[in-house]
Amino acid sequence: MPQLLPFYFINMISYSFLLFVVILYILSTYILPTYPLLFSIRMALTKLPPPLKQ
Repeated sequence: MPQLLPFYFINMISYSFLLFVVILYILSTYILPTYPLLFSIRMALTKLPPPLKQ
């Protein structure tokens, strides 16, 4: 039935856009903020003074 072919493509586009939005939200909320946090912790640790010798 060729008249149903556009609905198939609209369905694919809508689900792929929804998946893209969900992946973008998960990346921007949970995964990507850990890298600047890790970098700032690493910079703070490297700027600490050396331990005192006893």
